[in-house]
Parts: sequence; structure tokens; C-alpha cells
Amino acid sequence: MEQKRQADELYNDFDLINCTPLGTFIDHSNVTRTFKLLIKKAGLPDIRFHDQRHTHATLLLKRNVHPKIVSERLGHADTRMTLDTYSHLLPSMQKETAKAFGKMLFGTT
Repeated sequence: MEQKRQADELYNDFDLINCTPLGTFIDHSNVTRTFKLLIKKAGLPDIRFHDQRHTHATLLLKRNVHPKIVSERLGHADTRMTLDTYSHLLPSMQKETAKAFGKMLFGTT
């Protein structure tokens, strides 16, 4: 809000969550460059900005969040895209589900 007030009539209100001081779209190369500088400064392994998206989806699926929710968060048209992309997680999820189901039915692990 402060940036908007300072820019006055120069501000372009596109209702963005993240924007330049004038309210315009942030160029993706600037985001990538800043991200690379921050992870280097923090001493973290070099990863792509996009890898955060995969990590987010993986963590949600591993926590048994419904694929429809994950798909919506990623902006996929349907769950098929999500499940095709993250199918490598399914074998371990199947095992965890079978254990949870056995515990629910029989009180065992």
C-alpha cells in the first residue's frame, strides 16, 4: 500500500500479489536472479526456482492431500496431469495407505 501511495497516478493496479513498485508484473528473470543470489547467500544447494513447485506438490501428496487439491494448487487442468507427473510417489503412498487401512481394520501396523 505504501508503494501504491508513493507512486500515486504512476501506479498500475493489476491487483497482483507481487509486483514492481509501480504495480507492474515482475520479470521472471529478475525473480530467478534474486532467488539464485539468496540461496547462494544462505549457503543452500543450487536449485531452480521451479523446483519449489515440485517440492510443494511432493510434500502435499506425501501428506495424503487429495490429488484434486494438489492439482488445483498447481494450476493443472485436471488430476491426470498431476498424477502422471508425480506417479513415482505412488508406490510408497500405496504401501502407507495399506498399513493405515490395516491399522484401522485390525488395530495393527
